[in-house]
Parts: sequence; structure tokens; C-alpha cells
Amino acid sequence: MQDRAVNSGVPRCQAIALPAQDRPTLSVVIDTEEEFDWSAPFDAAATATENIQYQPLAQDIMDRHGVVPTYVVDYPVADTPAAYSLLRAIADDGRCEIGAHLHPWVTPPHEGPVDEFHSYPGNLPEGLEREKLARLAARIEQSFGRRPRIYKAGRYGLGPASFRSIASLGFEIDASIVPRTDFSRSHGPDFTAFASVPMKGPHGLTVLPLSVHFVGALASFGNAIYPFVTVGMGAGLRIPGALSRLGLLERLRLSPEGFTLDDMIRQTRSALAAGERYFMLTYHSSSLLPGMNSYVRNQEERRDFLSRIDGYFSFFRQQCDGEMISITNMS
Repeated sequence: MQDRAVNSGVPRCQAIALPAQDRPTLSVVIDTEEEFDWSAPFDAAATATENIQYQPLAQDIMDRHGVVPTYVVDYPVADTPAAYSLLRAIADDGRCEIGAHLHPWVTPPHEGPVDEFHSYPGNLPEGLEREKLARLAARIEQSFGRRPRIYKAGRYGLGPASFRSIASLGFEIDASIVPRTDFSRSHGPDFTAFASVPMKGPHGLTVLPLSVHFVGALASFGNAIYPFVTVGMGAGLRIPGALSRLGLLERLRLSPEGFTLDDMIRQTRSALAAGERYFMLTYHSSSLLPGMNSYVRNQEERRDFLSRIDGYFSFFRQQCDGEMISITNMS
């Protein structure tokens, strides 16, 4: 087993080796949250949850493919009857799981500044991060009739005390890590040293990362090359785009947000060829309400978004002999 660590204070984790003969497995995690302007300053008053009413559009696709997704819900969703009642009905039917997603700026107690640095839960003082998460977990339990076991930090914002805090509150699974990705330029964590493999974290936690892989002729050198070509002069000269067009190097995330169906298929084929067997597809609930983010701006783009989800599930089941698995079955 190999240590995976980052330089941002996120505790070390150990990779869980899955035998190569195991069938590929796929989980789906949806960041289920309020609508807000991603380009504007963080606003504690932005708590509308109209997008939740559109989640059955994707849930119907998942039902057809035997996918049991995890909706990681934040405080405005768990505190709004019209939102949580819809999701609770799906959960009560056994068609989804419910986890927690901490957006500090809309979660009580409302203490401290509301800014980019403090939008990452792991940057909060340990006591405040734990108290906000405790309030969120209690609100979810009250609204959904079940204590959440799965946690995904808002903005992927794990910090030095995050694993200790979530374990102390009864969480068993963390789904916050974005491998091969560095958020430190905006005060977030640096996950470049992590690979997209299940891990055992401290305090008995199971750590399931998002699926992020390098593809192309230089994929094996991705961790060394990519950080240098995406900043400064490399970004200004558009080197990442040139590397992608030449088939040399791309970093692809398993998501219908910003990635085509072909991207998602290429990402998965490359990962399978490298021996990986666990995959996590993710997106934001707001993508189902056109105009709420840059990924889905109108009805046509929403149809295409849903088509990518449907197409990927068909590919994974039929061409990869893949198995759909709820996230709790990985713990």
C-alpha cells in the first residue's frame, strides 16, 4: 500500500489495492446545493433551491441504469421543505443516498468573515468547522430521518482538522479529494499528490476521490508537467490546449460539466488501461436549472448534459462490463 499525501495539511491516506480482475465499479455523487452566482462574492443570503425540483430529470436516467447516487446536501437544501421532501422521497424508496456538503457561508453559526479564504471549510478554525458541520448533520437528520455517513467538503475544502472533525461526528466516508489538482492559488488545498484510487484515511475513514486522470502520450509524466504549463507563461501561451490538440497531455475529470461524452470515455479507457477499477462521476445539482452556472445555460444544453450522463452509463455498463455501486458499499 502506498502513501498519498499533499502539502496543504490534509492528512496522509493509504491506497486500497483493488485486484485487477475485479469488475470496474462506478459511483455517482451530486453536489446538491443552493443557486448562487459562481463569479460573484460569496453571499450568505443566496439560499434559493429551485434547482432541486429538476433533479428527477437525471434521477430517472439513473433509475434506468441501476445507479444509486449520493446527493450530498448543504444547509439551504436540508432547511427547505420543498427541496428536502423531494429528495427524501427518493431516499425512502432506496433509490439514492444522502450525505452532507458544507458551504460555510450559508451554514450556521454565522461567524467570521464571508470571503474566498473562508469559503473552504478546512480553512476555518477547527472548532467552527466542526460546529458548522454538526449543525448541518443535525439538520439533515431532522429533515431526512437519517444521520449522514458521507461527507464532501464544499469547494473540496479539506484542511488539517477536517478528517478529525468529520470522524468525531459519525461520518464514515469522505468524497472531497480531487486528485492531480491544486486549488492553492485560491487558498484551497493541493491534491496533486493523490491518485484516483480508494484510500483508507485516518480515524477509520474511507476516502473516495473524484475520478481525475491524465490522458495522452505524456500521461505518465502528467504530475510533473501539468503544474508548470497551467500557470504563468505556460497558461498565457495556451500550452495546455496545444498539448491536448496534439494528443500529448490532457487532464480529464469524470463529469458531464465541461467535458464531452468522448472526454469521459477516453478518461475511463485510459484509467482502466492503467489498472484502475473505481470511478466516481460528479456534477452540481444547479446544472439541471439552466442559467444557474456556466455549464448549462439553456434548455438545449440541459438536454445535451442529460444525454452525456445517459451515454456514459451505457458505455460503462456495456463496454466496460462495469458495475454500478452505491458509495456506502465501498466502505
